[in-house]
Amino acid sequence: MKVVYCQQPNTFHEREEEKPVPKEGEALLHIKRIGICGTDIHAFYGNQPYFTYPRVLGHELSGEIVEMNGESEFQLGDGVTIVPYMECGNCVACRNGKPNCCVSLRVLGVHTDGGMKEFLSVPFSHLVKVNDISLDAAALIEPLSIGAHAVRRAEVKEHEQVLVIGAGPIGLAVMKFAVLAGAKVIAMDINRERLRFCQQWTGVDHVIQGGEDALSELQRLTNGDGAWTVIDATGNQHSMNEAIRYVSHGGKLVFVGLTKENVSFQHPEMHKREMTVSGSRNATRADFEYVISCIEKGLVDCEALLTKRIKLDEVARQFAAVTDPKTNVIKVMVEVE
Repeated sequence: MKVVYCQQPNTFHEREEEKPVPKEGEALLHIKRIGICGTDIHAFYGNQPYFTYPRVLGHELSGEIVEMNGESEFQLGDGVTIVPYMECGNCVACRNGKPNCCVSLRVLGVHTDGGMKEFLSVPFSHLVKVNDISLDAAALIEPLSIGAHAVRRAEVKEHEQVLVIGAGPIGLAVMKFAVLAGAKVIAMDINRERLRFCQQWTGVDHVIQGGEDALSELQRLTNGDGAWTVIDATGNQHSMNEAIRYVSHGGKLVFVGLTKENVSFQHPEMHKREMTVSGSRNATRADFEYVISCIEKGLVDCEALLTKRIKLDEVARQFAAVTDPKTNVIKVMVEVE
């Protein structure tokens, strides 16, 4: 089978491997779709935390079960998506119902080889059946679930003022699920094209162009209060450091974006607000199931997110070009024959 892997920053290679044999409790999947995400892009350019080379990327996946080893609820031919966060099941986080931040977490495509290949064996426990949605939509469940998890982590309430900073795929997902939660959502980004797409796809109430006037515009829109909840999905150190300025007194700041750099702010600014600062990492099966139900109900338009399609054997040659932010790319989908 064909495998595409990142040998070192800025370098993809292809190789041939034997098709894997599923172990007891596993299914062999014929991978059909692979979404390219920010994690993959950061890994390609050498900016991804928790990462070592060489590595087979790919954790936004959908496929078809072609072989099974053991009894399960699944059947041959089922369409599935993968919960790519392989937890230990025993650590303090797992024992307390938070496998998404397991002490020994192994994420496919990050800590261990992922799905940028034709076949992949996956434990039944990390598969979710998706026979009623498209293969494209199934591969988008994982990034959408990260956004849904951030909204749940922030405990967003109906009519709450929520500012989402960053209109990449994760930020868009955060906005969408905050809107579905009934919040009053404001989108902020430096890219005007992205802001236009935000309004069209997510249904946010307002957009703000990032820059010197952003704070005064937020104050105008919130009658001087600021946002009760600010969710930063940029992964940009400067943005994350500045995000505190937008939080109302008594409010919350949630970081869903990830940077390798230090994030810091003046303690008096945080303290006087009695502000809650938290991180949001990955997602849970419950988030996946919620996102699937939203897709099935027609509440999330997955096709509108797809900017470009390429084949698996085109990844090595085209990755840099198709993910170039200058092209206003939102989501690249890799199709596997």
